[in-house]
Order: sequence, then C-alpha cells, then structure tokens
Amino acid sequence: MRVAVFIALAVGLLGPLASAQTRPAPAPAPAPASNQLELNSASRDALMTLDGIGEVRADAIIRARPFKAKTELVERRLIPEALYEKIADKVFARPPPPAPPPPKPAPAAPPKRG
Repeated sequence: MRVAVFIALAVGLLGPLASAQTRPAPAPAPAPASNQLELNSASRDALMTLDGIGEVRADAIIRARPFKAKTELVERRLIPEALYEKIADKVFARPPPPAPPPPKPAPAAPPKRG
C-alpha cells in the first residue's frame, strides 16, 4: 500500500516537471532589424531612402557626425520631431569608439656640458 501511495505521489509531483522539459523554449528577443540605417556610417544615398530625408538633410546629418544617440537628430535641430517619429524605428546610432589617449611627451634631454 505504501509503495502505491509513493508511486502516485511521485508521478503527481514529477509529471509537471517532465512535461515542462518537452515544451518548446521561448523565442529569443528579436534582434534589431537588419534594414535599419546606422547614422554614423550610412551613405548619403542610404540616408535619402528615409521618408523626409532629401539631399540637404542627408548632407546635414553627415556633417553633424558622430552621433551618440539617434535622438540627437532632433536635439541638434537637424530634423523636426514629427519627422523623427516617422523614421526613429528605421535608424540607430552606434556611439563611436573612445578616442585613444594622447601620446605622452618625450622626456627632455639633459643639457650638454662642454
């Protein structure tokens, strides 16, 4: 009798664990869309494919590089906020790598005695 109760309890407790292992894993978070433009490296022609970005705005974006965040398009008054809302999901800004430290000056040579 005890064995039967033990088996019933074991099956009752382990059953959900066994079925959890057969469930498919949740889908990973979606990666950024590969069709997004990187503001710091996109060509003039690529920028002009965005709605509302013509030659003048594309050139202004290129001159204003580098960007730390895509919101700088509005902060620097390169485009109006309404236009930004239309293209925000189509662009991103990868901050540029930090600048290398400046080289250390060479130590001064000792004066010559002669």
